[in-house]
Amino acid sequence: MVAWAESYVLPLPSNHRFPMSKYELLPQQLLYEGTLAPSNFFAPKLAEEEWITNTHLADYWNRLNNLALEPKEIRRTGFPLTRDLVSREVLIASGTIQCALFALQHGVSMNIAGGTHHAFTNKGEGFCLLNDMAIASNYLLHHKLVKQILVVDLDVHQGNGTAEIFRNNSSVFTFSMHGTNNYPLYKENSDLDIGLADFTNTDFYLKTLDLNLKNLIDQLQPDFIFFQSGVDILDTDKLGKLSVTREGCKLRDRMVMEVAKQNRIPLVASMGGGYSPNLKDIMEAHANTYRLAQEIFF
Repeated sequence: MVAWAESYVLPLPSNHRFPMSKYELLPQQLLYEGTLAPSNFFAPKLAEEEWITNTHLADYWNRLNNLALEPKEIRRTGFPLTRDLVSREVLIASGTIQCALFALQHGVSMNIAGGTHHAFTNKGEGFCLLNDMAIASNYLLHHKLVKQILVVDLDVHQGNGTAEIFRNNSSVFTFSMHGTNNYPLYKENSDLDIGLADFTNTDFYLKTLDLNLKNLIDQLQPDFIFFQSGVDILDTDKLGKLSVTREGCKLRDRMVMEVAKQNRIPLVASMGGGYSPNLKDIMEAHANTYRLAQEIFF
């Protein structure tokens, strides 16, 4: 029985300056240690265009798909625009849709990529071209598979694109807990934003999350959670500016997953960011998310 739904994706351009080998190494690590078996993985097919344009403006998608973005738009994304890169983003979005369907069956599902929360309806930025969690949310709502979605975005950077996309949609509640003094400089308004000061420690971080997450579950009673599980909150991260330990990051993931499990809320986690200089720190923090999901849900 398929109980997990991890999606393999095309690698990022080799000249990208961040440690993106994690996307290829993480599945290998999870298989090597026995957390997952080969049968737990799937490779997504390209998402249908209608599901992309149900979230992103058709003009933006057409220009992106035809590699016709203006130079300033390309610079904003941080990537050279290529056909492989567009295909990769479409695969990520498709993977998150398929993960959502698996989560409805089995309680939890994971995308080894994804969490592309800086993509807006009409533009990409911050290494994000298409917003996978937003596309999957709209897919579920369109098919009337869920009524109330909670996005729990715990990447160190605010989920500004997701906030913009669902600004006027009460069926998706956007919750972002992020570094106040971190990217993006201009923050959108999520339904709930919690800005954290530089060097916020593990204890304060976890207490703040615990209080707010439990309140949201009680008030909203969501029937689906999308979890952006970026590990750039680590004290080792060169971009994060927070002081959360690896164990603290693991406890964060446990908190989100246990709330989902206890309340029988299907959950999809997308990996999000992580930029520690030592690749081991990134890998262990991401692997902990999968280890916990296996422990808590199965």
